[in-house]
Amino acid sequence: MTCNVGGIERPIRMVVGIILIGIGAFGGLPVGGMAAALIVGTVALVTGAIGFCPAWALFGINTCAAKDVKRET
Repeated sequence: MTCNVGGIERPIRMVVGIILIGIGAFGGLPVGGMAAALIVGTVALVTGAIGFCPAWALFGINTCAAKDVKRET
């Protein structure tokens, strides 16, 4: 898996993910809103933590610096 999420985007995704998970868990939203916040928050947190986003790969977007790119051997 090649890094395609880097720079300032990684910590932003992680912070937004934590906030959305908190809103989903404690925000008093309806069931649909709660589920959406939890799912989107989890995806944002995980993609920020591992540095890879399948959607970015699909669209050919790469915000990872050249030195951060992980190579598979």
